[in-house]
Amino acid sequence: MFAILDPMRLFLPLLLVCLPALQAATLDGAKVYADHCASCHASPAGRIPSRETMARLTPRRIVNSLESGIMFMPGRRMTPEERRSVAEFLTGKSYGIQQAQSTAGRCAAASPAPAGRLTAANLPSLKLRWAFGFEGEVMAFAQPTVSGNRLYVGSASGSVYALDAATGCTHWQFEAEAAVRTAIVVQGDRLWFGDLHSNVYSVDSGSGEMRWKKKLDAHPSARITAAPALHEGRLYVPVSSFEEGMASMPSYSCCTFRGSLVALDATSGRQIWQRFTIDKPAAVRGKNKQGAAQRGPSGVAIWSTPTVDPKRGLVYVTTGDNYSDPGTPLSDAILAIRLNNGSIAWAKQVLANDRWNAACLGDKVNCPEDNGPDADFGSSALLTRTPSGRELLIAAQKSGIVWALDPDKRGEIVWSTPAGKGGPLGGIQWGHALDATQVYAPISDVQLPDMANTGGGLVALNLETGKVAWKAPPAACGTRAPCSPAQMAAAAVIPGAVISGARDGIYRAYAAGDGSILWSFDTWRDFETVNNVAARGGSIDGPGPTIAGNMMYVNSGYSLWNGRGGNVLLAFSAD
Repeated sequence: MFAILDPMRLFLPLLLVCLPALQAATLDGAKVYADHCASCHASPAGRIPSRETMARLTPRRIVNSLESGIMFMPGRRMTPEERRSVAEFLTGKSYGIQQAQSTAGRCAAASPAPAGRLTAANLPSLKLRWAFGFEGEVMAFAQPTVSGNRLYVGSASGSVYALDAATGCTHWQFEAEAAVRTAIVVQGDRLWFGDLHSNVYSVDSGSGEMRWKKKLDAHPSARITAAPALHEGRLYVPVSSFEEGMASMPSYSCCTFRGSLVALDATSGRQIWQRFTIDKPAAVRGKNKQGAAQRGPSGVAIWSTPTVDPKRGLVYVTTGDNYSDPGTPLSDAILAIRLNNGSIAWAKQVLANDRWNAACLGDKVNCPEDNGPDADFGSSALLTRTPSGRELLIAAQKSGIVWALDPDKRGEIVWSTPAGKGGPLGGIQWGHALDATQVYAPISDVQLPDMANTGGGLVALNLETGKVAWKAPPAACGTRAPCSPAQMAAAAVIPGAVISGARDGIYRAYAAGDGSILWSFDTWRDFETVNNVAARGGSIDGPGPTIAGNMMYVNSGYSLWNGRGGNVLLAFSAD
């Protein structure tokens, strides 16, 4: 999975080229930038951020990445003074000024939980109710969770907030070790989530006090990108990585990460089992042109939330591609794993030998031969029942293909439909949606490098047969820049409509019957926030909307891949 939603991959991967050559005695941040970074950022494209994007971050965010995040390799070759000097120049802020927890917007009292129901019928009355700003951020990439009268949401800085669902005021704020892009799992007085250092947390839902913390994978690139699944006192946690991006460094020994699903005791954090998606650790398989060891097999990350099937005693996951040779049998697949012991009941690989990493877009030093097409799964497999009563697993792939599998016949393919063209950024990227009769697939189909003029649209498929019911055309960016019409973000369904955000900054509600647009809201602007943080919306990518009662909660702002950054959570109500 290449389009990793991580705040550090927002701008730092391309600094992998800029920063390693810094000398230990260099403390002039402006000279460092001019000598080693300006060539990358003078004409930013793809994953290269603009100076404006970097200026919105904090120096501490950059230094933390150099010390323990995606930039840890070049960071090792720099002194603490050099790391701070570079960070201060890039952001225009002093490292010594810490970002304190703001007291603005603190809750004085609790409000009632959202009531009513959001449907296509009351979409015309759907209006913005409040906005919340993530301070010092350029990404809003974690899906909110609503439980009772509270909303829980993570952030790119690692802050997790408990907000009042009705008003947006803050009840408490928790600081994780790294960025939190997972949704929050809530049950009773506990909540659980993961971070981008592969830590899982259990926190008191009322006070924000940590109950336990557990690191699931010692690999330096390991991370948790999706919410765990909670079932009968166990957490089923998917583990992915950013090693696919690290492979763009010619000196990097690619690759050694193995994806896995980990079962934990939800009360204590004790590990019950871990199922790797590659049976054996990577071994040295030669050297690349730069003399770095080549290792494999690797990859097969699990990017999305598992789907629990209590009736069959299984949990389903979808998997990513291999990062290096050789190919393995569980990549680009749907896996059925036994809940009790983590053994594999069955697996359906829909594309073999998909070996790919970020070097394939650049110098190709670490790129596998006969690579690609990077068409792994970024979204969950959804278990559903058709109108005729047949149970199906619906999986949507970056290839653009939507698959329907029979869970009673070891994943036998019932139907498959090409809904999009596919590509390294999807196809269907982060999530499709279902109602009782149809599957809704938001289409990315963006083609590099022409991101502003390619991709987008929404396709509805008959749940029973897979036949196309309708196609909604993509939007056009017009003069808006940086922009793309691609619809990479996950979709959400309400009665009579499907809601999908696009990288042009607009959320749209489409009629379930024919795909006509019933409602839209343009997030591409500045917002006044309940916590007095300067906030703006931008490109929409990653999670879909969260619906609770008559309210809808959405994020806006995503700078990766020539998008417009932002840092806002928006709450709408249909009163």
